[in-house]
Amino acid sequence: MKKAILLFICCIAGILSSNAQKFAFIDMEYIMENIPAYQKANDELNLLSQQFQKAIEAKSKEAETLYLAYQKNAGSLSAAQRTQKEEAIISKEKEVAELRKKYFGPEGEMAQKQEMLISPIQDKVYEAVKQISRNKGYDAVIDRASATSIIFASPRIDISNEVLSILGYSK
Repeated sequence: MKKAILLFICCIAGILSSNAQKFAFIDMEYIMENIPAYQKANDELNLLSQQFQKAIEAKSKEAETLYLAYQKNAGSLSAAQRTQKEEAIISKEKEVAELRKKYFGPEGEMAQKQEMLISPIQDKVYEAVKQISRNKGYDAVIDRASATSIIFASPRIDISNEVLSILGYSK
């Protein structure tokens, strides 16, 4: 009876272990660093960001100049003139805030440009990962770059180079 129970437990353990899930890891940062189109898109985004930042800084300087001029002359201005100058300063500061939102807001020009340039590359990487997962029977592929709670993962289950190879950027 004891042997039958032991044999039954061993069979169940064998069945459960045979259904173990297969995992793989990728390093998205590593993959993106090795895709020239991504580097080009990043350079274009950085250049655009600098241009937008310069435009915002110019408007900001205008607001600062108005404020400094107001401070110098505040004592000699009438109440109506002070109010007018204060409104001009506030209006200029609002322009700066609107410009910042227009360029860098969640739906701003930078976000749209990033979506246009980076998303197609990310989609190709995703399709390559999906293809490898189907071919090798992986149940899950985890991005090592964004998985902060992973302390160690064996390099033998890292499929980053396979992804690059499928995309035509073999290492």
